[in-house]
Amino acid sequence: MADTKQMVRRILKHNDGKIDSIYFVACGGSLVDMYVSYYFLQSEAKTVSTGWYTANEFVHVTPKKIGPNSVVFVCSHSGNTPETVAAAKVAKEHGAYTVGLTFNGKADVLKYSDEKIVYEWGNEREVVHNPMAIMLDMATQLLAGIEDYDQLEEFRDGFNKIDTIVDNAIEQVQPRTRAFAEKYSNEKMFYILGSGPSFGHAYGFAICSLMEMQWLDAVPIHSGEYFHGPFEVTDKNRPYIVIESVGRTRAMDERALTFLHKYAEKVEVVDAKELGLDMIDSEVAEYFSPILFYTILSEYRSKLAVKRDHSLDVRRYMGKVAY
Repeated sequence: MADTKQMVRRILKHNDGKIDSIYFVACGGSLVDMYVSYYFLQSEAKTVSTGWYTANEFVHVTPKKIGPNSVVFVCSHSGNTPETVAAAKVAKEHGAYTVGLTFNGKADVLKYSDEKIVYEWGNEREVVHNPMAIMLDMATQLLAGIEDYDQLEEFRDGFNKIDTIVDNAIEQVQPRTRAFAEKYSNEKMFYILGSGPSFGHAYGFAICSLMEMQWLDAVPIHSGEYFHGPFEVTDKNRPYIVIESVGRTRAMDERALTFLHKYAEKVEVVDAKELGLDMIDSEVAEYFSPILFYTILSEYRSKLAVKRDHSLDVRRYMGKVAY
């Protein structure tokens, strides 16, 4: 993992440690990677405000609170996503302290980053090196430095365990991911349910894995919102994927599943508890759910892509036409 401790020390030292807001700004999959850190601060912070912005909205509707007491995380895998580069520039112009993450050491986004993180990529079994884990690690340390957050040791233990949990879970899901691809390869529409810090990955799996990479229609639904409109379309023909978290919002996922098991037939459950996440302290385990789900859902999409003979890398518009 990147040397986050030194970075956090520099951030806390900047402006005499006066930090009143932390923002997460990106596009697409990089924005999804930020959701858990945003959710963590939204849930645990007492004095620090937070925001989660798609980059172009941040540029056009910049929060009035952005200033010298703000920290802004910006992330772009290529490092050159125009909207994200523009957002980083706007953050700097407003006096914020910026943290840039990318896979590209020569990225444009780094030109506007006070802290520069070039992360590792490609090894799905070493998730502590991915941007999601790096940002969550920094968010916990920042909060501890600002507000005396007292569960850093539980997080340290979780980061030490998560690679092993993910590695075991990959092996565990191989039969079911193959069965999923066989069963659902002809479907054209999926509903993805999730809650808590994992809702970001319900959204991400829908827009990135299914819509972008497989050209399939997909709708992310918060498990808590399912009974306030979306459940009216439930029947035995529509396929549902429920990413069942651990922690405080699991009850919402379970409630949705109880209904789905009664009125639907095409239901795939990806359960963080079953996949071993309860090895992590229950006070913080929910924040590791998205890290686990990213890799496991990648197994689902890979098997589906092979069965459908539709490469995950093929695009019609992205990077090919003007937009």
